[in-house]
Amino acid sequence: QVQLVESGGGLVQAGGSLRLSCAASGSISSINAMGWYRQAPGNQRILVAVITSGGVTDYADSVKGRFTISRDNAVNTVYLQMNSLKPEDTAVYYCNADYGAWEARGSSWGHGTRVTVSS
Repeated sequence: QVQLVESGGGLVQAGGSLRLSCAASGSISSINAMGWYRQAPGNQRILVAVITSGGVTDYADSVKGRFTISRDNAVNTVYLQMNSLKPEDTAVYYCNADYGAWEARGSSWGHGTRVTVSS
């Protein structure tokens, strides 16, 4: 099992920046990939960015060039640096960990952190 705790959300003006953090605990060595998802009111939860255990990253087209996902293995934390924020980035952001393999494969979610971008 993996436990996740997000932090770093808040209110920011359009064009501003925020950095989200996701601290992982538990079976860290079993993590295959960690990602950030977001869910705006009335919308489905969608993938924003992902980083694999090998360091490969991928981003949703809507955030490419503005958001950067990174990790610090020393403190078991994944970050999402968000620059040039737009009102449409407003959402609750969730951290996710995909871990394990075969019958022990699992997925954990954090509680979410709210990001509000004002115009």
